[in-house]
Formats: sequence, structure tokens, C-alpha cells
Amino acid sequence: MSSVWTRFRSWVIAVGVAAALLIAALAADHPATDLDMLGYVLVVVSGLALAGSRQAPIPVLVFTGLCALGYNAIGFEVPAVAYLFAVYAAVRSGHRIVTLVISVALLVALPLAIMLSPADGAATEALAQARGVLELAWLVAAAAAGEALRQAERRADEAERTREEAARRRATQERLHIARELHDSLTHQISIIKVQAEVAVHLARKRGEEVSESLLAIQQASREASRELRATLETLRDDTQVSSHGLDHLPQLLAGARGIGLTTTLTIEGERQDVPDTVDRTAYRIVQESLTNTARHSGAATAAIRIDYLPEGLAIRVDDDGTAKPGAAPVPGVGLLGMQERVAALGGRLRAEPRAEGGFTVQAELPVAQIS
Repeated sequence: MSSVWTRFRSWVIAVGVAAALLIAALAADHPATDLDMLGYVLVVVSGLALAGSRQAPIPVLVFTGLCALGYNAIGFEVPAVAYLFAVYAAVRSGHRIVTLVISVALLVALPLAIMLSPADGAATEALAQARGVLELAWLVAAAAAGEALRQAERRADEAERTREEAARRRATQERLHIARELHDSLTHQISIIKVQAEVAVHLARKRGEEVSESLLAIQQASREASRELRATLETLRDDTQVSSHGLDHLPQLLAGARGIGLTTTLTIEGERQDVPDTVDRTAYRIVQESLTNTARHSGAATAAIRIDYLPEGLAIRVDDDGTAKPGAAPVPGVGLLGMQERVAALGGRLRAEPRAEGGFTVQAELPVAQIS
């Protein structure tokens, strides 16, 4: 939108300058010659050329300078206003040396062009001297304005970069703070659970006792939690790393759910295809959080997971047979909020609500076209 507005503004300025120059040419006295029409054309096109001064400042500078020389040589006593605008644009874009060289050449050639025009000799020479001084003053002013604006834009860009760098530093410091807090608290507690579970399993097997499914599930879950927490801490310390868990890890996830007594089924529909990493990780997290909520809150015995590979995206559905009643509002929690944020970040949709036949359903649609 901003580029469209910039182009529109450039054309408005160009047309305005061309109209002003044409009016000045019509109002000025000049000897009638066969080249009058060419003079008017040069006056107008020198103004219209300014529409391209942002994209091609040096070609526009040269073109407007040649037009000024041309219509002055024909006898049109019209100031080189278009060239002054071109000087401003060229200096603003950083072409100071080239602009200076071209302008010096124009200042030398312009009096010669005026003296070649079909006008009275003495008057023409006096006009050439006066116009030379005037053109020099306006050139200096235009160049100074362009340089001032260029410096202002450069300072603004530097200030913006400084703000972005400061924001990145604050974000990095916050990530490191969170990583330290997680390491000092959660890592310790999970490590204790993991060690205790492994010791209990080892002692039971050493005594020849049968190890309960619950204890094995705790052992497996603590190992998985330890791995995931370690990967999360690495990601927090280095934001270029990402978690590796995706849909390929669903079998291990479902095995863990079965270990705590939740019967799970997995159905995959559609032609299996590669999806962006962000979609892959989000799909895994949705299933993981849904199963966690099912195990903790629903009182369900079974959970059915369905993954649909669609041409335009990925659809995930997790249904359980828990105690949720139709029409009951889901209790908002951190897990549900996290799922909503993940899905919204990808431009997808999420539904989490009780099912009409009882139990709870989580449905997510993740687009892939604009992400891949």
C-alpha cells in the first residue's frame, strides 16, 4: 500500500511541476521559431520525468538537465525547475558526487545554450549571467535540502535498528532467565522422579516381582519429560534451535498414554505428505495436550486420534469418552490457551468442546499453503 501511495505522490509532483513549467513557458516572451513545439514538449517532459526520480535518480537527473539545455537553446526563458527537483532526489538517494559533476557540467553549458538562443545578443548575455547565478543558488539549496533529508532518514534508520537490537537483547535475556529458572527448579524435580522410578523398577525386578504398568508408565514418562525439558532449555538458550517432536513421534506418545490406562487409537487419512516444521510440531503438541487433558480431567477410558492430510492443510481431531456433558463450557486452562495460541499463530482454527454424544473433542485445522 505504501509503494502505491509513493508512486501516486511522485506522479502528482511530476504533473504539477510539468504544468507549472508549461504555464511559465506560455507566459514568457521568446522569439517565434519553427522549434517552438519542440520547446514546449521539452518543458513538459522534463517535469513528467520526475515521476521516476525515486527509482532512477541519476538517469532522471541527466534527462531533465538535457531538457533544460534544449528548451533554453530554443529560446524558452524557463528556469530549470525540474532539474532542481532531480538534484534533490539524487542527493537524497546518496549520489552526491555524481550529482555535483553533472550539475557543474550543466552550469557551464546552460549559459552557452542561452547565448545560442535566437534572442538579442546583449540581452542574452546579461540574461545568461543572471540566470547562471540564480541557477547556482537554487542548485545549492536543492542539494542541501536533499542531503539534510538523507541524513535525517539515516538517523531514523539507525534509531530503528538500535530499538530492534535492544528488543532482541531483552528477549534473549528473558529467554535465558526462563531457562535458568526451569533448570534450577523443574529439572531437579523431574530428575528425582526419574531416578526414583528407575530405582523402584530395578529393585522390583531384582526381587523377582512383577513391575506394575503404572510404575513403568511413570518411568517412561519421566524419561520423556526429561528429554523434552532438555530440548526446551536448549531452544530457550539458542533460538535458532527448534524442538524435534512432530507427527513421527505420535506412536511413542500413544504408547505412553496406554501405559497409564488410556486406550488410544490412531487413524491417518489422506496421502501422507511433508508439512512445514511449524505445522508438524503444532500438530504433535495438540495431540499431546489433548491426551494430557483427557488423562487428568475427563475420566475417559478411550481416546481416538484422527489425522487428515488435506490438499490445503492438516486436520487433527481427538475425541474421548469422558464425563463432559453437551453444552457445558470447557474450563479454560493454560493447556487450552497454549493450543489456541499455537493454532492462531499459523492462521488455523481450533474447536475444543463437549461432544453431543458425550465426552470431549478437540479439532484443529492447520493451513500449509502460506507457511510452506
